[in-house]
Amino acid sequence: MSYELILTEKPSAAQKIAVALDNGKPVKENMNGVPYYIVTHKNQDIVVASAVGHLYGLAEKEKGAWTYPVFDIEWKPAGQSKKGSSHTTKYLTTIKKLAKNATSFTIATDYDIEGEVIGLNVLRYACKQKDASRMKFSTLTKPDIEKAYENKSKTIDWPQAKAGETRHFLDWIYGINLSRALSLSIKHATKRYQILSAGRVQGPALKIIVDKEKDINAFISDPYWQIELDGSVEEGIIQAWHEKDKFWKKPEAEEIMKKVEGQKGEIEKTEARQTQQQPPFPFDLTTLQTEAYRTLKIQPKETLAIAQTLYTEGYMSYPRTSSQKLPKEIEYEKILTALLNQEEFSKGAAFLLGKKVLTPNEGKKEDPAHPAIYPTGIAPHGLAKRTMDLYELIVRRFLATFGDEATRETVKLTIDINQEKFISKGTRTTIPGWHDLYGRFVMLKDEELPKTQKGEQVKVKKITLHDKETKPPKRYTPASIIKELEKRGLGTKATRAQIVDNLFQRGYVNGKTIAATELGIRTMDVLEKYSPEIVDEKFTRDIEEEMDLIRENKLTETQVLDKAKKGLTKLLENFKKKEMEIGTELGEATQETRKALATIGKCPQCENGTLVVKRGKFGAFIACDNYPECKITIGLPKGVRYEATDRLCEHCKFPIIKILKKTSAHDMCINANCPAKQEVNVVAEIEEEKKTCPLCNKGHMILRKSMYGSFYGCSNYPKCKYTEKIDENGKPIVNTTALSKNTDLDKKVKKLPKKKAVKKTTTAKKTVKKTTVKKAVKK
Repeated sequence: MSYELILTEKPSAAQKIAVALDNGKPVKENMNGVPYYIVTHKNQDIVVASAVGHLYGLAEKEKGAWTYPVFDIEWKPAGQSKKGSSHTTKYLTTIKKLAKNATSFTIATDYDIEGEVIGLNVLRYACKQKDASRMKFSTLTKPDIEKAYENKSKTIDWPQAKAGETRHFLDWIYGINLSRALSLSIKHATKRYQILSAGRVQGPALKIIVDKEKDINAFISDPYWQIELDGSVEEGIIQAWHEKDKFWKKPEAEEIMKKVEGQKGEIEKTEARQTQQQPPFPFDLTTLQTEAYRTLKIQPKETLAIAQTLYTEGYMSYPRTSSQKLPKEIEYEKILTALLNQEEFSKGAAFLLGKKVLTPNEGKKEDPAHPAIYPTGIAPHGLAKRTMDLYELIVRRFLATFGDEATRETVKLTIDINQEKFISKGTRTTIPGWHDLYGRFVMLKDEELPKTQKGEQVKVKKITLHDKETKPPKRYTPASIIKELEKRGLGTKATRAQIVDNLFQRGYVNGKTIAATELGIRTMDVLEKYSPEIVDEKFTRDIEEEMDLIRENKLTETQVLDKAKKGLTKLLENFKKKEMEIGTELGEATQETRKALATIGKCPQCENGTLVVKRGKFGAFIACDNYPECKITIGLPKGVRYEATDRLCEHCKFPIIKILKKTSAHDMCINANCPAKQEVNVVAEIEEEKKTCPLCNKGHMILRKSMYGSFYGCSNYPKCKYTEKIDENGKPIVNTTALSKNTDLDKKVKKLPKKKAVKKTTTAKKTVKKTTVKKAVKK
């Protein structure tokens, strides 16, 4: 029996589409651990299967010598071409088997460049098809999925597919060839094996950060002086500053200090100015990432990951969009009516539904594939706190875009002291407007001045001359660098966070506020000196524009690739001529950086040696370079990055290192027996109670120790990895994040149709039909 095969990007999307399209309940089947669904939609038999992201990756056609340039590449199964992708093989095998008896095909991957490439490769290589129908949707809700199926296009989006494939080709040939060129230059010049990486966007991104670091290092502070007045009027306290603000010559400021010392003040005039604040624009991905970092301190990469989860669960629209527009087709009233059922948003939704006209305050940015980010109205359950926080931000932003103008009033007081003018300003919200809808994410301070009248006396409590100096430019944050990359047209909305993360992983940058490391600075110096084309952002920006032209059918894949190959070949030829000089300087930079990163501090045991990071059979550890006279060794935590600081622990005088995790960073004394850690242990032991693990309900919580200090862990480890931190009083802190994730997982499992239940269809005819499809699939 024949059937239609629908292919999705992820298993969760396959399950959502199957449930949405089936007349009753889909049958969930399994092939080698890979789920797929048998669906009856009206009178159509459908099988829904999924990939797990990219099932194919680019690789050299034939592996040869490790050299460059390399242009002869092809798509190969990801299980063969990419490390850590072996799990994709079983998905690919399942799709191939399901495709054999399928008579029609529909691509239902995410509707963007990456999704189109995933669909294209599965279609032509696994299914052996030249084309297929295409479903396009922005939410994984039943109405949108049904609409996308009924209105599917007859072909995939070929311009989008070709643009996406071209980007993959370009990123591969630039990344591999530039990285090999850099690494081989060190090998040939110094006889040392050192891997360095570079890429089409990575180089220009690093240059932006390095340029900022150089500006900071070159900055010379200039002294200036400010005069502050602390006083009061009948209604309250006043703080004011001299109207000139900054004095660049100290004698001038001192003259004014003499003039106002011991004098009385008087209110010369009061001015009030009102400004209207328009509602914010709807979220595109970049503004979601920057706002999540500003208000919730969530890193951009994590924001995208959480948003993707909210999308696949059906709680929000597709996150990888550059649009700031909300079309009427998404049905504002329908979403707001659904939000009435969520207590936290019901008041705002009711207010908006009471308006005569609903018009969002849209921005200029558009996306041909998807609208701006918006909630579907489906109420989430059992989400971890961080995920729920982001969901709240997305909902409140949606509500706020329909809100009224807010009004802020700024009051300016001019105070006269012996003909010297001092200014005091205060701003407050007088009409909240959309602020009420945006809630805690507004984060504006109200500074209200006391009421005064012209001629009112000001009691002068103190006048202070402050010595200050100008500050260097601020470093980029993880959010502001993404905004800067977007502003300069570098990377895509979906890749910018990963590009920045790669710079951290390669050791080119570090810190919460992003600082270029010595390796990053030295590498950039060498590239700018000998091969500036590698870090030329204009070239990268031009390629991004050419991708858009491919999507618009104004350029072909071949035209763009041929042009890029010629440019890269010329670049690499020039690089080869200077290879020894480049390799020598890069080799010196990597050696110095490696040495600096490996040095932890003075050895507290022998006092003659230095603690350095070494690597052994079981991973990295700290030891004294005065070995074998000093045999101190200290373990390092696995799975994290770390960097030295110049500080010592106040309790034991051991060096303190900074532990850098994906979403956080904290300082840690390297001494596992530090008195500060032991003090907590003693209290914890006194307070210890034999309680059942709240996650697995099988083990009990016991006191454990690590180099971070003490903590409670489940006795059922490693089957259960639940842990609880210990507070300053020695009591355990419930790990709500772990418990929330478990609850979330339980709910996902419960949502999946059980095999016996779903096979029990409403009619005998339907049961027979699905059984026939099942036999056809397994034939």
